[in-house]
Amino acid sequence: MKNNIVILGATGTVGRKVAELLLHEGHKLSLVARHTESLEALRGPNARIVAGDVTDTVLLTELFSNADSAFLILPDNVKAEDFRAYQRQVTGALIEAIQRSDIKYIVNMSSVGSHQHEGNGIMAGTGEQEVRLNQLEGVNVLHVRSAYFMENFLRTIGLVKNRGINGTVATGDRAIPMVATRDVARVIAGHLAAPDWTGKQVEAVMGPRDYTYREFTTLIGSAIGQPDLPYVQIPVPQAKEIFLGNGFSEDFVDNLIEMGTAVETGFMNYQPRTTATITPTTAEEFISEVYTPLYRR
Repeated sequence: MKNNIVILGATGTVGRKVAELLLHEGHKLSLVARHTESLEALRGPNARIVAGDVTDTVLLTELFSNADSAFLILPDNVKAEDFRAYQRQVTGALIEAIQRSDIKYIVNMSSVGSHQHEGNGIMAGTGEQEVRLNQLEGVNVLHVRSAYFMENFLRTIGLVKNRGINGTVATGDRAIPMVATRDVARVIAGHLAAPDWTGKQVEAVMGPRDYTYREFTTLIGSAIGQPDLPYVQIPVPQAKEIFLGNGFSEDFVDNLIEMGTAVETGFMNYQPRTTATITPTTAEEFISEVYTPLYRR
């Protein structure tokens, strides 16, 4: 049986992959994003491209009303002067649209560490969204708590190329679960295509094992011919200056940095690793198949 499915954040790291998997299976999709140019390649009889904002309750209600299931994501807004207020606004709009539309199955993109509602920066908002979605009556909600995306290392390719180092504000020596987004997308697509859970549930997607930033950096260095590539923990003031220089709001930057520095507390290691939460793509495979080709461009 083929379903009608709504994908929010369809241009994103996970949303795009979810869309491609579901289209391959023949499902009918509404692909929603603020800027849809990159989605045109997916347009077709089974793919409706919708330019819209996740705070537009009228649009969301119309989309959810015709859907068997929907994928939700809480997007970043790097310009938000009060980032948590923005997150709450988005969650409120999503809940209002769900209630008005009477959709019954929601897959919510969350994150490991979202059990904690303060001290974890951006993830405090994903944790709050979980709680608020859990209060919906008659709606089945599955929260996918994903590990740290391996794709985040793609953001520092410029640093590796130009400075010969890799670095973030996070400690280099705390091992945390890391996952390739293609594995996350497979899990999400499977649930959207066959919505068979009931009530409110959490499913962790943990990757193959835990890695430290330093270990992952060493693996990158070996793959690109720089076996001594160092990982450097960037001082908070320096990182903040860089982000602000890129036009990010100060409050968003503070939330982003808090998320990184909090890694040292172990909050990312709350979810238990079990055979059910392990996914196959290793760091070595990701670096070989995704990181290195982009680095070589």
